[in-house]
Amino acid sequence: MFEQDYIMRKIRNLVRFLARTFLNKDEVTYELPILEEYTKTDYIHKELIILLEQGKINKAENLLFENLDTDNKRYMELALDFYERLNNFEDDFLEENNFSREEIEEGLKEIFNKFKVPNFFN
Repeated sequence: MFEQDYIMRKIRNLVRFLARTFLNKDEVTYELPILEEYTKTDYIHKELIILLEQGKINKAENLLFENLDTDNKRYMELALDFYERLNNFEDDFLEENNFSREEIEEGLKEIFNKFKVPNFFN
């Protein structure tokens, strides 16, 4: 239990660090615009939410990385929102869907690498 709480805090800190550093935000929540103005990232966000609700976490993470555009900060926001949402799931939900807090942390570190951010949290 203590170890899981530690990992959750570590993930939360990683997300906040990236949000403050690259998005100038204290919290990250990907917000959708009016439907007629949807961008590619907005459609990906909607699909990620659907997959997460269905418990298809691995498929959602694959979708995120397959579409990642490191030249666009909206993708950083999308990725941070995704991992923050994952981190907020209960351990039972993650376990039932073959995912772990460690995998969330690994995914975030991969985001660090893809966006060429030094990782100070090893």
